[in-house]
Amino acid sequence: MSMTIRLPVVPASFFGMVLGLAGLGGSWRAAHSAWGLASWPGEALMALAAVVWAVLVVFYVGKWIASRAAAQAEIVHPVHCCFIGLVGVATMLVAGGAAPYSHVVALLLYIAGAAFTLVFAVWRTGGLWLGDRTVEQSTPVLYLPTVAGTFVVGAVGAGLGLGDIGQFFFGCGLFGWLAIESVLLHRLLTSPAMASGLRPTLGIQLAPPVVGAVSLIAVAPSAPPLFAHALIGYGILQALVLLRLLPWILEEPLAPSYWAFTFGVTALATAPIRLVALGDKGSVVWLAPILFVFANVAVIAVAGVTVRRAFQGRLLPAATGPILK
Repeated sequence: MSMTIRLPVVPASFFGMVLGLAGLGGSWRAAHSAWGLASWPGEALMALAAVVWAVLVVFYVGKWIASRAAAQAEIVHPVHCCFIGLVGVATMLVAGGAAPYSHVVALLLYIAGAAFTLVFAVWRTGGLWLGDRTVEQSTPVLYLPTVAGTFVVGAVGAGLGLGDIGQFFFGCGLFGWLAIESVLLHRLLTSPAMASGLRPTLGIQLAPPVVGAVSLIAVAPSAPPLFAHALIGYGILQALVLLRLLPWILEEPLAPSYWAFTFGVTALATAPIRLVALGDKGSVVWLAPILFVFANVAVIAVAGVTVRRAFQGRLLPAATGPILK
């Protein structure tokens, strides 16, 4: 008698859950350092992020084994393909979560995640340079392979003692963000309205300036805070614009796709808290707690929707063919 194990076909975008959970865990770790808040919420969130990451890695590898056609269709899709970059980003964030417990494990995960990020970013960017795309295919997911990935390479690397290397990757993320931002704003300002199913990806628009701020603070903690303040300020502007557009975005019902908001929201909270921990006594002193509360509310709301859909059996696609017999 043989036993068949079936795994669901999980989209790469689900790794956004790891980014949101680990991002909020990082916010709580920063809050513990800056304000002396309890450490256990941050560690629990990091542990949960690691569990979700491990499950998703199994599912994603399983997709390539049992549902190769679906995996190949995703990697050549003009929009969905960019979410694959989250595999490396999520791995590095898990490495950051593991760092206080095992430097060796964290370093191995970081190297694997950074290598995946760099290889995929180069491959995907090269494909984009070939052109042959429609305007509608340009969405904020374009940030994921290069901008999000390289900023996280810098931020997590600095925590592992690789701040010098992290500065080079911070430059990759910074100039990549500025270039892609111009393309996306041109698309948003001059092209037809984005289809409702793609609107939650606008949450990614918040991430570059504030994830960049977290990365900058990590790789250059003794630098004057002027540029970090500027990045946070632009992030707040992006957040306000997104709040103004939220009724329009919510024409697409709440779903796991809204995890796209969470990494940016948590970075928006983490950056000013880390400045407070470094001794910044300016406006971030009152700004940081407001953004911290906002980040917790946002992640809890999206997580609640995700859990509800899981209990309703509407979270994952139907199971695919056999993985093991």
